[in-house]
This record gives sequence, C-alpha cells and structure tokens, in this order.
Amino acid sequence: MLLIQANPVSAVLNSAGWIFPTCELFHIVGFGISIGTVAAVDISLLGLGFKRKSVPQLLKDTAPWTLIALVIVLLAGFVLFLTDPVHYLYNSAFRFKITCLALAIIFNYTIHRKVASAETSAPATGILTAVISLGLWLSVVAGGLFIAFVTEI
Repeated sequence: MLLIQANPVSAVLNSAGWIFPTCELFHIVGFGISIGTVAAVDISLLGLGFKRKSVPQLLKDTAPWTLIALVIVLLAGFVLFLTDPVHYLYNSAFRFKITCLALAIIFNYTIHRKVASAETSAPATGILTAVISLGLWLSVVAGGLFIAFVTEI
C-alpha cells in the first residue's frame, strides 16, 4: 500500500482557514459554468431548446466560457487535492470522479465537439452524444458529492 506523508504544501494550505473554502467556491462555480455551457449544447442536440441558434453556433458561443471555467475547476481542484492528498488518493468516490472527469473532458473535446459543430448530422447521433455527455458530467458531480461520505482507506 502506498503511503504519502504529510507534506509542507499541505501544511501551508491547511494553516490558512480561508484557502479551502475559497478554492471550493471557485471549484463549484467553475463546474456550474462549464457543465452549464456543455449542458446547453446538449439540450440543443436533444432538440429541446435554444431554437434561435443552431447547435454549431451555440457551441461556438459557449466554447470560451466552457474552457475558461474548466481551467478554473482544474486549478482549484488541484489545490483542494493538495490539502489532503492521502484522503483523496484512497477515496473511491474521488477516483470515480477523476476517471469520469477525464472521460468527460476527452469526450467533450473530441466526439462531442465534432458532432455539435457539424451543420448536418443524424438526429440519433446528436441525441446519443448528448446523453453520453450529460451522463459523464453528472457522474463527475455525483462522484464529487460523495467524496465527503466515503471514508475507507
């Protein structure tokens, strides 16, 4: 079993009472923005909303917001991880979240982007892409919510 000793970075991060809640705030708001923009595109792919804009135009309009928010999420999440790396590394909910996050990011910037930016595609392709995308991002959120409730090492 891999054991990680408390490190100076964790000690510094945990010595200031404002660091964790501030990072958590940026992490959660960033997730709200990034997942919200991806969900807006997914809802359009499902044919349920945003009729005034085409899916490719909506993707183009939301892409910078998605990327900026995702960078904020990753940076804040890394600082949160550094506050107690042992807890996170051995937490199955955290490992689930990180796995889903990696899959969601890869999916979003490959298949999802290709399908959403296409001017014409089969409706079934858009629906399947949106369902997979929403499922991955909801899994990331669910994994994050359960980190606090999983205590096994």
